[in-house]
This record gives sequence, C-alpha cells and structure tokens, in this order.
Amino acid sequence: MILDITNMKLLLITLGLLLLAIAGIAIKIWAKKDGKFAGTCASQNPMLNKEGEACGFCGKTPDQFDSCSEPQHS
Repeated sequence: MILDITNMKLLLITLGLLLLAIAGIAIKIWAKKDGKFAGTCASQNPMLNKEGEACGFCGKTPDQFDSCSEPQHS
C-alpha cells in the first residue's frame, strides 16, 4: 500500500501546518493598513539596523523609507 495510516497522518499534519501558516500570513496582510508589509527590507528594521545605515538596495536611510518608490519595498 503506497500510503499507509502512518504516512497519511504525517501528510495531513504537514498540510494542516502549511495551511495554518498561509492563513496566518493572510490574516496579517488583511489586518494591516493598506494590506502590505511595512519595511520589508531588513535594513529598515530598527532591531537589525541600530546604526541607521542606508538600505543596500535603494540607498535610503530608515527615515527616508516612506518616500521610497522601489516596488520591492512596497
């Protein structure tokens, strides 16, 4: 038998966890204002960028991030 009971349980648990993760991301997007993640560039995260260094992609500092027009940052 290709899928016995043990493998079927493992498959269902895996699918359930994946669906839970996707639902969590969808809820986060839905709950956020304008439905987008803020500061997707790691250099815009104040916990990771304590010195206020510029973004490696667009060159803007964290306080200039709101005016960034790069599609990867929105």
